[in-house]
Amino acid sequence: MSADNIQIGDEQFSVDELITAYQNAKQIKEKAQKAYERRQQEQALKPFQSELLLVQQHLEETGKRMIILFEGRDASGKGGTIRRVSRYMNEKRYRIVALGKPTNQQRTEWFFQKYVTHFPHGGEIVMFDRSWYNRAMVEPVFGFCTPEEYKNFMRGVVGFEKDLIRQGTILIKLYFSVTKSEQQQRFERRKTDPLRQWKLSEVDLQAQERWDEFTTQKYEMLKRSSSNHAPWTVIRSNDKHLARLNAMKTIINSVPYQRGNEELDFVPDPKVVISGPREVEIMEAERLKRGKFKG
Repeated sequence: MSADNIQIGDEQFSVDELITAYQNAKQIKEKAQKAYERRQQEQALKPFQSELLLVQQHLEETGKRMIILFEGRDASGKGGTIRRVSRYMNEKRYRIVALGKPTNQQRTEWFFQKYVTHFPHGGEIVMFDRSWYNRAMVEPVFGFCTPEEYKNFMRGVVGFEKDLIRQGTILIKLYFSVTKSEQQQRFERRKTDPLRQWKLSEVDLQAQERWDEFTTQKYEMLKRSSSNHAPWTVIRSNDKHLARLNAMKTIINSVPYQRGNEELDFVPDPKVVISGPREVEIMEAERLKRGKFKG
């Protein structure tokens, strides 16, 4: 037997072969562990997904309309949360709306018009994967709107939402907040994963470079458009599972329906769910301390 070989049973293996075999086994174990953890997390969501079905039933019985806005930076977890929220819902009673660039005709219309055409009828939920708040975040950062258009939006959005709610629509505004380092890691995964590469756009590639600009817009949006009738709820989304779970709790708690499982913990985690005004306070304190906002 060579000094570089090791006898195991009736067979000999080189040290390199054994190292490779060990590394492969370790990778398989790690993948299996991650798959198990993901399955456990998905199972933990199911009781709350069942409650969301009851929320749908309540809306149908009462004829109420619900709009849920999913806002946040690129790769903040909006899409994954929408998929979990809607996974077991009655398909006839919800819609997911993700609008592209406005057409030339839409550019000549009232700004809110293209969104209003997608609003829910009685008993229906509409989830906006990005909403009219594009004008408060993405558009001013990239110059897709004029300063005057931005000012007009910020002056009018609170009144628009107040009238919407006054006429019986339940409006839930969720902002998913991810850290700069976590966003970068998610972008790197998108670059190397062929199943995720389609998610990476030219705008995404500039998100890190323009981080501070987006942070300033986030601050202005939360400060000026979080009202008593339509408050913002900030979801800390570095941990995707906790973000999804707590977003579900926030939606469930917005409706006075008859709960199906009283044993569930419906209280949002205060480390994950932050009110819009509280987030503004945190950002202002950080600016005083560091001389700049923290994302």
